[in-house]
Amino acid sequence: QVQLVESGGGLVQAGGSLRLSCAASGRTFSQYAMGWFRQAPGKEREFVAAISWTGDNISDGDSVKGRFTISRDNAKNTGYLQMNSLKPEDTAVYYCAAGRFMGASMTSRAYSYWGQGTQVTVSS
Repeated sequence: QVQLVESGGGLVQAGGSLRLSCAASGRTFSQYAMGWFRQAPGKEREFVAAISWTGDNISDGDSVKGRFTISRDNAKNTGYLQMNSLKPEDTAVYYCAAGRFMGASMTSRAYSYWGQGTQVTVSS
């Protein structure tokens, strides 16, 4: 079992920045790939970014390329999502997820463990 807790969400103006954190406990976090997904009201869950367990393989969703950066610190059992140049359309609940596989999957079904989510609201 891996327990994931997101933090760092909040209200920010368009153009601003936030950094989300995902603290993991339980099994060895360094053996798990990590992903970030988001879900806005009335919309399907959307892939944001993913990083392999080694950190050398990263995938980004098209809507966040060049603005969001995923990273991880295995020594701290924590993953991060740095979000810059935020737009109102980035407003959503952001979830981190972990899965034991190679690479950085963009598919939510690949991930076995999920956090409860953190709300990000971007005002115009």
